[in-house]
Amino acid sequence: MNKEKDAVIIEEVNIVELSIQELQHLLEQGIMTSEKLVETYLKRISMYDKEGPAINSLIYINEEAIKTARELDFERRESGPRSLLHGIPIILKDNFDTVDMPTTAASLVLKDSFPLEDAFIVQQLRDAGAIMIGKANLHEFALGISSESSLGGQTLNPYKLDRHPGGSSGGTAAAVAANFGAVGLGTDTGCSIRNPAAHNNLFGLRPTYGLTSRAGIVPISFTQDTGGPIGRTVSDIAVIMDEIAGKYDPRDPSTKLGKGKPPLSYLNHLNMDKLKTTKIGILRDRFGGTEEAEATNQLINQAIDTMKENGAEIIECSMPELMDFNSLSIPYFEFKVAIEEYLMSLGENRSISSLEEIIESNLSREVIKEDLIKCLNLSLEDPKYKKVLKERDTFRDLLINKMNELEIDAMLYPTFKSPAPKIGEQRWEDNNGDLSAYSGLPAISIPAGLTKLGIPVGLELLARPFEEDILIEIAYAFEQLTKHRKLPVHTP
Repeated sequence: MNKEKDAVIIEEVNIVELSIQELQHLLEQGIMTSEKLVETYLKRISMYDKEGPAINSLIYINEEAIKTARELDFERRESGPRSLLHGIPIILKDNFDTVDMPTTAASLVLKDSFPLEDAFIVQQLRDAGAIMIGKANLHEFALGISSESSLGGQTLNPYKLDRHPGGSSGGTAAAVAANFGAVGLGTDTGCSIRNPAAHNNLFGLRPTYGLTSRAGIVPISFTQDTGGPIGRTVSDIAVIMDEIAGKYDPRDPSTKLGKGKPPLSYLNHLNMDKLKTTKIGILRDRFGGTEEAEATNQLINQAIDTMKENGAEIIECSMPELMDFNSLSIPYFEFKVAIEEYLMSLGENRSISSLEEIIESNLSREVIKEDLIKCLNLSLEDPKYKKVLKERDTFRDLLINKMNELEIDAMLYPTFKSPAPKIGEQRWEDNNGDLSAYSGLPAISIPAGLTKLGIPVGLELLARPFEEDILIEIAYAFEQLTKHRKLPVHTP
């Protein structure tokens, strides 16, 4: 091989917007190396995250990323790639435990906190050969949807700098949207994968409860937390799910539910013709009725028309009875116990041991202090908690029964009822994340286009338990028809 010629080829490759499979092809053909790939992403981070528009999406850069990439390049030459993720840089939300970088939940309280072991999902990704290039900002302790924190500050939306990127996984979503890594991992307790995916023109999948492990994720709720992918393409979502789904983790007993549930490969479900055999229920009472919602509704209705024109059977439906449930309260009841168990897992060198100490440190962002105090005074013995836990089963059954009654593959509604709010706003009333979070059912947010102001809007699909393959099929067919994913203007 001509090394000088190869160096020129590598230098000229534009990796922006390439999928994991496309990047892997370049790596396999020797057109690109993982070392060069990491260097290219680091250059973009320097240009756009810390300077230029200063998106401010990342808290930490992995100082070992280039060294790891070099080692994986050598391994590829010697024995071939481990998987499609071999040598691929990934963005992690900074509430996934990593032994080589601090894990802080974006809080100054945990600024120098190093866990004793990787999160189970992180270990799976490392075993597959992925490179953890950096850790992203989030709404502090994941207790909000605008991604501001005491450690990371405010992350901006790369499509519209005066709008927030959603949350709590807003740093991950903004970083993936701006091409600071190939794909990202977020967590979702109420809407925290899907909401930022919608605001950043991305795909975001919240898996069925039990399909992925929560072990090693800084928790909010031990019955609603989950981890999942945020990506620019459906194929990238599928690649990640093939590595992290359906694996039993002794540290998370819920994974017994998901063991053996995934198909042979989610990548086998990239079906362009899926809409021709799909029946979708439109959940109209989850559309917004405000002036701000009009731009969102217009794009969602256009998406529905596109699906219908390409063979999907569309059924209008309504479930006003779902509004009777207190579906957002469980995490508040569970946070104190969950976070204190996590703090104890950090071992003797932990800097803090209780929620009370977190509050007394006075280091947390003002936006979450009220929630922290609220959580401190709630108990798992409270009859209200036991009531909402019991009602959650009813909520889930209502959704599944409606899907069975209508014989539909999925329900469709806006991920968020209005475009991304301005910095400083959260607009909880526009969040539709509870349908999946409270029920434990899988949901995916899909780009539906940009408003006239250039703000991304997402539509969400909800399916029966462990039917992520169906969501991926519908999302892929719609993606290929519409190509709504566009590079943010502020990070070309």
